[in-house]
Amino acid sequence: MKDFATSEDPRVQAQLDRLAALSIPQGRLGLETIHALLERLGDPHRRLPPTFHVAGTNGKGSTCTYLRFMLEAQGLKVHSATKPHLVRYNERIRLGGKLISDAMLADLLREVLNAGEDLGPSFFEVTTAAIFLAFAREPADACVIEVGLGGRLDATNVIDHPAACGIVTLGIDHEAFLLRPEQGAPEDPLARIAFEKAGIVRGPAPVVTLSYPESAELEIERAALTAGAPLHMRGRDWDAAVGDVIEYSDRHGELALPLPGLPGTHQAENAALAVAILRHQDRVAVSPEAIAEGIRTAHWPARLQRLSAGPLTRRAGARAVWLDGGHNPDAGLAIARHFAGQRLHLVIGMLANKDPRALTAPLAESIASIHAVPVPGHECHGPAGFGPSALAAATVEAALAALPDDGLPVLITGSLYLSGVVLEANGEIPE
Repeated sequence: MKDFATSEDPRVQAQLDRLAALSIPQGRLGLETIHALLERLGDPHRRLPPTFHVAGTNGKGSTCTYLRFMLEAQGLKVHSATKPHLVRYNERIRLGGKLISDAMLADLLREVLNAGEDLGPSFFEVTTAAIFLAFAREPADACVIEVGLGGRLDATNVIDHPAACGIVTLGIDHEAFLLRPEQGAPEDPLARIAFEKAGIVRGPAPVVTLSYPESAELEIERAALTAGAPLHMRGRDWDAAVGDVIEYSDRHGELALPLPGLPGTHQAENAALAVAILRHQDRVAVSPEAIAEGIRTAHWPARLQRLSAGPLTRRAGARAVWLDGGHNPDAGLAIARHFAGQRLHLVIGMLANKDPRALTAPLAESIASIHAVPVPGHECHGPAGFGPSALAAATVEAALAALPDDGLPVLITGSLYLSGVVLEANGEIPE
């Protein structure tokens, strides 16, 4: 499976093989195992530089990327952890702006796997422990950590004293985990999602959020009040208007900031949230100039990425080829806003546990054709899942080659796993 990846380094591959043998716990939920594993490793999560912890449904990785680039533009050394990886497992751990080396990764994974051999940790728990161990051992000025699944019970949720927590957009995703029946949890689906994401809140660290429907806002307010965490919500404590620039405002004043290089209006919203997170904490100082530079220079693969000329895109002729790993309704709306008023060909591979309408419904007015492709190593929807006019293609390359010579752009989407395959095939491996 793409989750576990492969490596050309035999030392890394030996540890990835051990990771692949671990289960993703279906019945065990809680933080007991990650706490036990970290204790055996000397509790590295208690020795981190000022840490920014970000949860939410869509936009976590982008918001973390803006935070990293803003902090780096200030001249700071920054460690970051995002997920999932697209091509190489190393993408999950970035030290001082660079992907972890194969030699260090092999040693870290071996150490963590050996320490927890009798604990039965999951893939995610071992990965998280390795992240904390790397971040504690390599000096830095700040850390940026993306939550994996949910928040309350995510393996990263052992950070005691973050510099700040951020919550991005909220939407329905990973229902089997996040909406499972539980006594004391909200029954309203969006409120339940907010309840899970707000589980990362830790007083006295500030929590900075977007605005949400009332049921979700109440859950976040309750979590902040219980934790003793100052809450800074968009529309109340800060705001941003997106036009030719980002007009940002909070109690510290107003900023006119550049639009991101990353396409899509939602990226300006993610950037504004990152600005608010930095301006509502006092552990790390970042100037307005560094904030602006970070917004301009941030890049993040497979998020409305226009692919470069390469072995794969040559199959599509001269047309523009876009790549996005979106797979839920919130992502579908963001993609549809970007392509509003345009016609495009859709090449889509979506896991069987996702709803195809999440993407096809918002894009309905734009779709000129649909080719359904498999996601290697995963159960996925066939063409019937995308409507009666959808066609099957054995590979993305075959789908691109089958498009009519009409010059319309093409969007490859539906799964971050598929995005990794595409990037590798086109020679655009994330660095």
